Amino acid sequence: MREFIEQLRSNGKITDIRQSVSREFEAPRIAKKTPGPVFFHDIEGKKAIMNLLGTRDELAVMLGVPRDMIIQKLSEVQPNGEVVIVSGSPTMEVVDEEVDLYSLPIMKHFAKDGGLYITAGIVVSEYEGSMNASIHRLMVLDKDKLAARLVPPRHTYVLHKKAASKVDKLPIAIVIGADPVITFASTTRVPVGTEFHYAAALRGAPVELFACSNGVKVPHAEIVLEGYIDPVERVSEGPFVDITGTYDEIRPEPVIHITKIIHRKDPIYHGILPAGPEHLLMMGVPYEPKIYRAVSEVTTAKNVVLTEGGCCYLHAVVQIEKQTEGDGKNAIIAAFASHTSLKHVVVVDEDIDIFDPKDVEFAIATRVKGDMDVMIITNVRGSSLDPRGAPDGTTTKIGIDATKVLKQVEIFERAKMPE
Repeated sequence: MREFIEQLRSNGKITDIRQSVSREFEAPRIAKKTPGPVFFHDIEGKKAIMNLLGTRDELAVMLGVPRDMIIQKLSEVQPNGEVVIVSGSPTMEVVDEEVDLYSLPIMKHFAKDGGLYITAGIVVSEYEGSMNASIHRLMVLDKDKLAARLVPPRHTYVLHKKAASKVDKLPIAIVIGADPVITFASTTRVPVGTEFHYAAALRGAPVELFACSNGVKVPHAEIVLEGYIDPVERVSEGPFVDITGTYDEIRPEPVIHITKIIHRKDPIYHGILPAGPEHLLMMGVPYEPKIYRAVSEVTTAKNVVLTEGGCCYLHAVVQIEKQTEGDGKNAIIAAFASHTSLKHVVVVDEDIDIFDPKDVEFAIATRVKGDMDVMIITNVRGSSLDPRGAPDGTTTKIGIDATKVLKQVEIFERAKMPE
């Protein structure tokens, strides 16, 4: 992560905040108002980075591809990279004599937050030969306790349920400040236990793992919290601001006991602003390859974006090379099937810039006839994050085919200035 930060700094992409700021509201407020990555030199005496992957430009730098090739890169890579077990790590430079989560610059972001929240912690869990690595929001309960939001039926939830059924503690390690490729890979839906293999494939180099004292194997990072998820103990977790910028509900969630903290000298804490640009990209971008591949099964897909206005989760714009009439509607159906949380989908032609909302609106304005090109699908599964969804989890979805009519393609030609 340090190398990536310095690479961004050398390109003038880092905003350095050198004055002392508070962990409660002040640092998050600065991050919310600042475009791009923000490096805090003094959050109550500690260093932190926010908005690290705050735009697609940083994501492109991380992946080593142009901005408009991100989808192709992510669609092609398979979770088959090399993972190597090593005996030591810079993460082991310091072992805190006493576990004290308050010694880290863990932040409180919004007025009604349930407490301080770790937002970029990769929870690595191992049980009976199975491993998972994924980001979970973690609310500080005490100097050595956290509450973890575990979403069913995702892999950490399944491993904890399996361990709890035998009244076993689930060994975990929380990784903060890893290589951004690894952090990104941990948000991606890949087969169980392959997150680090996927990260290795993305960066074209092996991922090194070292064993914590509880046996859980983790990548090099700025900070690692060792511990376990209690099989029985639960507490009220929340409120917490999710990607829609609204408060998620309070639920009974499992308790994590932290038994050891190891870290680099002068560690850099990584925080993700809830509902901020990095949160949206981390949540949404991993779904774009799924949509791209699904649409490619029914027509020629060119690009996909989950839009910021749609919280990078609920709205998609799909660009296709239309071959036959009906391709637009087939693309809509495929997109909804591949990402069930999608609420609205717009399908456009190759001449539309899907990253420009004005261009997408132009396509809707000039290529859509409501009674023929709008699909309305009622009573289907939606997203639990949608405040307008029904209590039973269903919603109404709308697909808009904003592609040209092939038999009249000449009337849709966009005027160009001569060179």
